[in-house]
Amino acid sequence: MMLICPQCTFPNSDHNKFCQNCGTSLTDKIRLDANNDIVSDTNRFYDGNMPLRDIQSQQVQTLTQSETTCSLLSMSEISTGTVEVSSGENPDSSLTILQFDNQTQDRIVSDQMTNIPLSPPLVSCEYAAYTDTGRQRNHNEDYFAIDSKVHKQELPEGAILTKTGLYILCDGMGGHAGGEVASKLAVNTIRKYFQETWTSGELPNQESIKEAVYLANQAIYDLNQQQARSGMGRMGTTLVMLLLQDHQAAIAHVGDSRIYYLTHREGLVQLTIDHEVAQREISRGVEPTIAYGRADAYQLTQALGPRDQDYLYPDVSFLDIHEDMLLLLVSDGLSDNECLENHWQTHLQPLLSYDSDLEMGIQDLIELGNEYNGHDNITAILVRVIVSPSQPALSSI
Repeated sequence: MMLICPQCTFPNSDHNKFCQNCGTSLTDKIRLDANNDIVSDTNRFYDGNMPLRDIQSQQVQTLTQSETTCSLLSMSEISTGTVEVSSGENPDSSLTILQFDNQTQDRIVSDQMTNIPLSPPLVSCEYAAYTDTGRQRNHNEDYFAIDSKVHKQELPEGAILTKTGLYILCDGMGGHAGGEVASKLAVNTIRKYFQETWTSGELPNQESIKEAVYLANQAIYDLNQQQARSGMGRMGTTLVMLLLQDHQAAIAHVGDSRIYYLTHREGLVQLTIDHEVAQREISRGVEPTIAYGRADAYQLTQALGPRDQDYLYPDVSFLDIHEDMLLLLVSDGLSDNECLENHWQTHLQPLLSYDSDLEMGIQDLIELGNEYNGHDNITAILVRVIVSPSQPALSSI
């Protein structure tokens, strides 16, 4: 919230009683609300004969205002040039122009930004990953990779921690000679892409993330074509991917591998929707019980590799992290039969604590998956982000 001085138009913090530029009392004040609107602090736009400085001409003018309800002036209107302010009683005789020059606009925007709640600083960011063949398979078609960088700078006022992380999990299909190849090829293609393009210190945008997915799809598709694979023999893979840049996260997925997050406030939340026949029917308005009663309910509607890019629609979304969070990437060997939904309080919630052992925790998850399911390969990646809400956010490097 900002208070604009009625004398010199300097934008002040909402906590100030006097202007920090000229010392004028801010009892009669104009303020910027959270929606970037200038509103009167009372039910009138101005009290009678309050001086208002015309910034462009540097002449002080007087507005005579009757007992009328305040009007709203949006920042978008102000930024375009001029805003006309007139009294309700005699508009023609009390017309003035309020103009903000570039310097004043910049000062207002800067002061607004200081009043927006900032993300708390990162305290730690840790991960653990594991894959298991499962109890009924004789080979593992899952594959994963992690590229993680943490930079810590020690300063007198405290430590600044910046984090970049790429977490990829793929569940291959197409048999022993296909699924393993597809999942590994997808992971390595995406890793190479971001190693070459993710260099700016900013989270890649949606177009860039989709491009990585398309490249992985094309690599597998080309191999299928070269080997003249057809029908069920065409190799493919699911994909679930997490990108972290400090407090920002991006997720992308194709198929039925999933990403969840867990917080103290919300519990367990599934971030992805499976690309399968049943979910497609539900999105069309079919009742879930009917959709999942189909014989092909769990058949994938999307995967990397079997078809070209024209048939691929990866989901990409973004997430801001403002509290301690546990992110979980899993293949369906762990997520099937609502395994996590039924056991998150015992197997995931304790891992939100910064002093809990993620390595031991992920081993327990894999064991749970084998006991609860066990019919498929099981892979999981855990990422724990701990923030400190009691401290002001420090800028990333």
